[in-house]
Amino acid sequence: MYIEVKDACKNYVQDGREFTALDHVSLDIEKGEFICLLGPSGCGKSTLLNALAGVEKVNSGSVKIDGKEVTAPSINNITIFQNYGLLPWRNVLKNVELGLESKKIPKEEREKTAKKYLALVGLSGYEERHPKQLSGGQQQRVAIARGLAVDPDIIFMDEPFGALDAITRMKLQEDILRISREEKKTIIFVTHDIEEAVFLADRIVVMMADPGRIKSIVKVPLGTHRDRTNDDFLYVRDKIFELFNMKVDDYIEYNI
Repeated sequence: MYIEVKDACKNYVQDGREFTALDHVSLDIEKGEFICLLGPSGCGKSTLLNALAGVEKVNSGSVKIDGKEVTAPSINNITIFQNYGLLPWRNVLKNVELGLESKKIPKEEREKTAKKYLALVGLSGYEERHPKQLSGGQQQRVAIARGLAVDPDIIFMDEPFGALDAITRMKLQEDILRISREEKKTIIFVTHDIEEAVFLADRIVVMMADPGRIKSIVKVPLGTHRDRTNDDFLYVRDKIFELFNMKVDDYIEYNI
């Protein structure tokens, strides 16, 4: 198995009392999978993502990628956040080249690679613009291109479309699904949006709060083409809604 989380626990002390962000969480992920971590605020989905990315350490249990314990962030993996993280004094091309510079890639190759991924996210012709000249959706496309340009093994995405309007968000969902298939990347995507999870994921990890835990792991049997109005899509979406309305606290193996 490519990614293995076994019996992971993470506790915080907040305002004098202990808070359990992750309560004995176990999860296996195969290479090339698109996994959505879905749940309400406080369910531990971002904490789990951060543990996988090496940003946080679990208090007990283990987190392994390709058989190696995760103890720190890896240059082989990247994280894309909601706030884009673009440098305002750099133009679009130079923002995408940033990670390539840190890898000491020659200038001519950097520019060629950056333009390739700008084309992939639909931003050819925007190379000389600066972030303030772009919409929120365009800025997030630049952030995605910058992440893909360094050819990461895993892409971690923490509610990357959460601040965008509904139409832009839907378009970017379509783009990242297409890119994930073309580039064959392993993607771990945090969201609290059920329809977004059904549209994107190969499997949905449904999480619950107090304490943060996995309630169910749902395989999404919709193939590579996703239609939000299709009966099969609506069926899967409704089954996920049912999971959140269930009163059972224990982990449920759920097959659709």
